[in-house]
Amino acid sequence: MHRPLASEEQARADFYALFARLMASAPDAKLLDTIAIAGEFPPDGDPALARAWSDFIAAAAVMDPEALREEYQALFEGMGAAEVSMYAAFFLGATAVDHPRVLLRADLARLGLGAADHVSEPEDHWALLFDAMRVLVAGGAGRASATIEEQRRFYQSHLQPGVAKFFHAMKAARSANFYRRVADLGLAFEALETESFRRD
Repeated sequence: MHRPLASEEQARADFYALFARLMASAPDAKLLDTIAIAGEFPPDGDPALARAWSDFIAAAAVMDPEALREEYQALFEGMGAAEVSMYAAFFLGATAVDHPRVLLRADLARLGLGAADHVSEPEDHWALLFDAMRVLVAGGAGRASATIEEQRRFYQSHLQPGVAKFFHAMKAARSANFYRRVADLGLAFEALETESFRRD
């Protein structure tokens, strides 16, 4: 058994779990309801993240699930070309010669985070990257949390180079409505993570 997480670490893991879920598919009515009744941000929390969180839960309270499903499809699954790529390599200008998935696969294997057999998406899908960070922060399934140094190395190697570009692209996308609030939340969260890992 691994020891319970400190409240700050649990909050980080919860944010990564939320982003992983929101990138995997559009939230259904049940998830929207759960988000809408989530509590306000702690008064001593980061002001930018608190504002983004408040706007996010307010948007969830009024969002129609069917409209959100259509929004997700237009943004990330569009016929021909999606408005926003779900793959981190896109935001790094990756080439076939030096593709970041090669390094990502090696790091995932080293950390014991290889993709499950039922997962068909490439490893650099944002849902999978966010979920990998969740596991590194929280542990689970018989494994302890990774060290801060391991978390930093993975984040700085595989998320930090493209995650802000991803959320900015999402925010600017023509079809974005609810996901514009997701982008604001993501930008506020990644700014905190980036600064925290820089200081530690």
